[in-house]
Amino acid sequence: MALASTNPMVILQVIPRLDSGGAERGCLDVAAALSHGGHVALVASAGGRLEAELSALGGFLLRLNAATKSPFGLLANVVRLMQVIRRYRVSVVHARSRAPAWSAYAAARLTGTPFVTTFHGAYSARSALKRFANSVMARADRVIAISNHIRRHVIDTYHTAPEKLVLIPRGIDLERFNPENVSTERIEAARHSFGLGPSGQRIILVPGRLTAWKGQALAIEAFARLKRTDAVLVLAGDGQGHDSYETALKAQATMLGVADRVCLPGHCQDVPAAMLAADLVMSLVEGKPEAFGRVPVEAQAMGRPPIATALGGALETVSDGVTGWLVPEADSEALARAMAFALDQPAEHRAEMAAAGRAGVVKRFSKGAMTRATLDVYRDLLR
Repeated sequence: MALASTNPMVILQVIPRLDSGGAERGCLDVAAALSHGGHVALVASAGGRLEAELSALGGFLLRLNAATKSPFGLLANVVRLMQVIRRYRVSVVHARSRAPAWSAYAAARLTGTPFVTTFHGAYSARSALKRFANSVMARADRVIAISNHIRRHVIDTYHTAPEKLVLIPRGIDLERFNPENVSTERIEAARHSFGLGPSGQRIILVPGRLTAWKGQALAIEAFARLKRTDAVLVLAGDGQGHDSYETALKAQATMLGVADRVCLPGHCQDVPAAMLAADLVMSLVEGKPEAFGRVPVEAQAMGRPPIATALGGALETVSDGVTGWLVPEADSEALARAMAFALDQPAEHRAEMAAAGRAGVVKRFSKGAMTRATLDVYRDLLR
């Protein structure tokens, strides 16, 4: 195949693992765009469930114990990454996580290679030592922030020069998250995975891994307050080995008398179909804001006005009362009111909100816009 670019770049992205998550999805999206554009997409990682997809998209996995925090492991990674940079004539090194960023930073500096980082979150920095450890993400030639919330955090916490920062919101696949591309069979399969029949009960969906930060306990409390026997609450996410939290959620549902209407089906294989099967999608956080938050954006793309916690990224992606609803943090009573209000909206109004939400996502949060902006960062450094 002929290269689409006369000056192909060789980009090395470094990320701990290739499992589920926004950072991993962004890594694969950029790898696909690089490959499609005639460039070389290398990913240094310990690998994971997304390895096969990376290969199918034209990227190349270079296996590295990128999650290590051991001093000897970090030093070994510096040596390994320097070898990779020189062997493949890497144009730019792009670190997407703190764990491997120090090794990537050292290897890039020792080889004179431009260095980019992406802040995928507002990392905890409660001590000077922790702040120093995190600061590697702000030491790059260009620092990508995935939201204005993160951009302000980087400037305030690490005193990064604004001219080094580039705002590139996360992007979603508008073909995958398109209601017109989801068949009735897929929707019914999603309902079946929740243990539900083809019709009857209304579904309130909370997608995301099972962790206290994602507000599943708050959702159960608000659902109990809702007192809607025609609705079920589906907490669709992987516990990732933290069985005690899932057990606690089930116990909470039993104590509040809603255990028969709360479903925990595990990892959701087909998120677009699950969202179309749902009457309402929620994205909740407790304790710290989402840096960006893919769920509210994906829900809007699927024509499902979401309920989201009024913190962090959701303030930039959800227009309250226009494309969805924003609720205060950790307020189960307010959440229950919002759930009742959303479920009782006339079909015409929901259709108007759905159209506005989809249009906003297409305009601001497409995967194409994100990958083009990221490749422009690489090109700008190479000039």
